Amino acid sequence: MTVSLDLTTAEWRHLRRCIELATEALEAGDEPFGSVLVAGNGIALAEDRNRVISSGDRTRHPEFELARWAAANMTPDERAAATVFTSGEHCPMCAAAHGWVGLGRIVYVSSSDQLAAWLAELGVPASPVRSLAIREIVPNLLVVGPVPGFAEQVRDLHRRFYGSALGLG
Repeated sequence: MTVSLDLTTAEWRHLRRCIELATEALEAGDEPFGSVLVAGNGIALAEDRNRVISSGDRTRHPEFELARWAAANMTPDERAAATVFTSGEHCPMCAAAHGWVGLGRIVYVSSSDQLAAWLAELGVPASPVRSLAIREIVPNLLVVGPVPGFAEQVRDLHRRFYGSALGLG
């Protein structure tokens, strides 16, 4: 189960940046995902976009990269106080990395269930990895999402990516 909380103006700004990063990923030929790591004091520390196609490495998800960055650059207390903002709910691999590193809250725009429904509508073949909610992987984590307001933008990014990849437009 996810928690629905009111977001601050700064948190909405971080989510907008995630959409910008997802758009950058799409424009670079990658699946449209983007994420921002924010310290407990609200300062953005690191950001990344999906690089799975451009790198040839299916583990190059932005959430996984941010977990690695946090492990190398933050203390355990700093990681626990941090928030990862992201355009899409973490996959099981990224959720596990988040949990193992000890990062705090996750705020995501679109859920794995939403993404699965969008991709099914487009006729995209199923993922080789089962989709699970973040809380199934990291049960005690504070998770906020899906956050309404940007879902249609995220859906359009995926439609553009997969529509082009499948010759649908």
